[in-house]
Amino acid sequence: MARCEVCGNDYDKPIEVSIDGGAAGVFDSFECAIHALAPTCSHCGCRVIGHGAEVNGSIFCCAHCASSAGAEGLKDRA
Repeated sequence: MARCEVCGNDYDKPIEVSIDGGAAGVFDSFECAIHALAPTCSHCGCRVIGHGAEVNGSIFCCAHCASSAGAEGLKDRA
């Protein structure tokens, strides 16, 4: 059994997630892994679990948030 690093649940089928560059953890669900490891949008603060956009070192969840911070030329796909 392994204890989830986010919620503390002691689970018999944990998942281990690691990211190139060092961040890693043991979790009982993808939800907890996202909470711990996914970057946050520099504009609205939501977790970026899709592709997102990176502009001048800042990460955004969508083109709207990036443009709200001054980025130009980005489009969300519909």
